[in-house]
Amino acid sequence: MHATIADVICDTVQNSIEAGAGNIGLTLVEDGKMIRVEITDDGKGMDPETLKRAWDPFYTEPGKHAKRRVGLGLPLLRQIAEATGGEAVLESEKGKGTRLAYSFAADNVDTPPMGDIAGTILTLFNYDGTFELAFRHEAHGRSYEITRSELADAAGSLQDAAGLSLASAFLKDQEADLKSA
Repeated sequence: MHATIADVICDTVQNSIEAGAGNIGLTLVEDGKMIRVEITDDGKGMDPETLKRAWDPFYTEPGKHAKRRVGLGLPLLRQIAEATGGEAVLESEKGKGTRLAYSFAADNVDTPPMGDIAGTILTLFNYDGTFELAFRHEAHGRSYEITRSELADAAGSLQDAAGLSLASAFLKDQEADLKSA
């Protein structure tokens, strides 16, 4: 099971990266009542049969994991979301991409803690590949948006220590600003 919502976000966005998406959108909204996450991508998508099976804990996409024949990520996500008063919705079309939206009641005792959102976004921005990831976080009446390419342009290469340090400081400052309302 995931320890934090940041862990869930990392796991679910990684699916979009692995699906060959060129463009990924990630939105995190905290409105005091619900915590909502939406991920959209233009990856390979799923046909109706695969989409239906995606919620089956005993199914994983053939060839995705060398020695694993179960896919517990989405079924566990749905279980956590529903147990906390939220939901999980998956929509996909082969060749066009996927949309995954999930939510948790903010005040439910079983809702995982938020975790390190800045660190998670930085980790996702550093995955190999040529994809663009656009992140938006809205909380306490404030929001910020940043894309992978914008952050790299501003901070320098995210592959070297100086760029990584500047990018980390920027994301931490943005997250701190959201909480200071």
